[in-house]
Formats: sequence, C-alpha cells, structure tokens
Amino acid sequence: MSSIYIHIPYCKQRCTYCNFYFQISQTNKIKLLKSIQQELIERKNYLKGEKITSIYFGGGTPSILMADEIKAIINSIYNVYVVKNDAEITIECNPDDITKTKLLSFEKMGVNRLSIGVQSFDDDDLKFMNRSHNAKSAIKSIKTAKKCGFKNITIDLIYGLPEQTLEKWEKNLNIMFSLGIQHFSAYSLTIEENTVLYHLIKNKKINLMSDKKILDQFNLLQLKARENEFIHYEISNFGKKSYFSRHNTGYWKNNHYLGVGPSAHSYNGKIRRWNVSSNEKYILNINTKTCYFEQEKLNLYQQYNEYILTSLRTMWGINQSLINERYGTKITSHFLKEIKKWEVKKYISVNIPNYTLTSKGKVFVDRISSDLFIVT
Repeated sequence: MSSIYIHIPYCKQRCTYCNFYFQISQTNKIKLLKSIQQELIERKNYLKGEKITSIYFGGGTPSILMADEIKAIINSIYNVYVVKNDAEITIECNPDDITKTKLLSFEKMGVNRLSIGVQSFDDDDLKFMNRSHNAKSAIKSIKTAKKCGFKNITIDLIYGLPEQTLEKWEKNLNIMFSLGIQHFSAYSLTIEENTVLYHLIKNKKINLMSDKKILDQFNLLQLKARENEFIHYEISNFGKKSYFSRHNTGYWKNNHYLGVGPSAHSYNGKIRRWNVSSNEKYILNINTKTCYFEQEKLNLYQQYNEYILTSLRTMWGINQSLINERYGTKITSHFLKEIKKWEVKKYISVNIPNYTLTSKGKVFVDRISSDLFIVT
C-alpha cells in the first residue's frame, strides 16, 4: 500500500518559528499546478502499480487553491494510479481560509479528511507565532467543518512556547477536547535557523522554556489524551480508535510514498528522492525535460536506520523478526545489543518480537534511535 503527497508551497505570511514563506502569482500558480500534473504522469511507475491508500495535499496552505484546481489534481491521480475506493484524501487548511462553500466543494470532489492548522486556542500564543487567525476563528472553523459533514478532522497544536504556562496549555487541550475532533498532532516548539524566533533568541529578546517545563507539558498532554480516549500512536500524534492518519502511518510503517511538487520527498524502500525547492526551477525543469530532483540509493545499513527512525516513534514499535528477515543476523545482533541498556532503564518495553517505548522512554526517542543506528 502506498501514499501520494502533493506539495503545494504557498503561505500567506511568515510564521515566527517557520522558515517557509511562499507567495505566488496567479500565472505562476497555474504553471505550478500544470507541472505537478505532469510530474504525476511522468512518475506513474515509481510505486510499481501499488494501490494508493492515501492522498495528502500539504506544503503550506493548499486550501487557498480554487476547488476546481484541487479537483484537477485529484482527477490526474485517479487517471494514472490505482486508488482504493476508501482512500483517505486529506487537505491542509488554515482556519481563516475555511468557508462553508469551500468545504462543500472539497467534500463533493472526494476530500474526506481535514487538517486544520490551529496551533493554539490562545490569542497571545497566536500573536507570538504571527498567525493570521485568532482563537475564535479557530473554534469556528472546526464547528463549520463538522456542520458541513466532515467526520475526520485533525488539528495541530504547539507547546513549549516561551510564555505558555502549564495552565495555558491545559486550557488549550480542554478546548480542543470539547470540540469533538477525531485526531490531533502536538509538537514541541523547534528552533530553525534564520527564522524570526531564532534571531529573537540569539539576541536574548526571548528566553526559551526550560526542558523541565516542556516535559511537564508533554506529560500533561499524555494524561489528558488518555482521559479523553485518544490513543497515543506516535510521539506527536493522537487519534480516536479507527482514526489514525493513514498517510502518516504509512511513513512510520516504512511504506512507500510518492511526493510530487517543489521540495517533495519520495521513498520506495530503496531510493530516497527529493525535488528542487525553487518553484521557478521546478516549473522550468519539468517543462524543459531537465532533471528537477536529487536522489540517494540507500544501502542495507541506511535502510535499517530508516526503519529504526520511523518505527520506534510508534505504538507498534520495532519488530525484531522483521529486522532479521530484511537486514540479516549481523544487524539483528547489533540491534539486540544496543537496545538492552534502554530496556534495563525501563525506557523500552519488550513483548517479543516487538520493542516499544514506555511512557518515560518517549521523552528520549531521539537519543535511543541514535544509539540503535549503524553509522558507516
């Protein structure tokens, strides 16, 4: 089973903590969409005929596109690929882009899942992040989506913000749970170089939250999710039963995926490939039949590292039998040796052949993964 990710880089404003900021003229938007359709055709053999279980429109604010533009891309996919009847089709939306008319158009063309970029239900947090919406419009967007018949809604929240107290974070969570959504993602604030936030911190105009306070917020997140019957199926993702993201679950389970559009990444089990990030270069190279991507063929060790990186983050964890079958006894021996010390610390739970993170271990997922890697 495979996924298709359509990367449409368009953002209306630069976020405080985000590097991405794309604006595009109407003329270039049309050229970009035609180039994406062309790439879909050219790469029809990349997934070797595997059935498509999910289609995901992301990359900024794809909901800014006209409904017929989204529909044209969906039609291209159905014309070229074998798509399952119950495929999950997701589109990312900003709260202030959501209207009843637009949502009904999306639903009519087969979009059955919305990912709404809420990020916070606190106006001070949203102002800090330079978001164009406020808490009231975020709540309204979710209620509008539900009224339009969407039964699979996910939102994202950010914690670890400099002025975000534990009480503010709990209020955020309580508002979210009261809205009756099916899925959410929660991410700790990350600092990217050359962002507004990076320079504010560098110039000591903002102090980062302490690791202890971030851990308190993460622990509260896990507790509140359990209380509200959300399953913590991946480090940053929580879903009601039967509402896990098929698209992202495919990544974490090491399934194959095709990424189309500027900056999009693809992986077919052995080759990782990524497109140029420039919109202009992508459009030009697609239309002049010039190479518009780079790629890397992964050796056995790199394939194993990829499996560790994605699988350890999930509730399903790492499967020892799969490692032995795919990568051989030498790599399996390395894995068993390195995982032992984390098991002793009770950061890893073992139910042969599966190794999963304990609640305490989730905090150290990056460190544990790094230990399990094979560096060549």
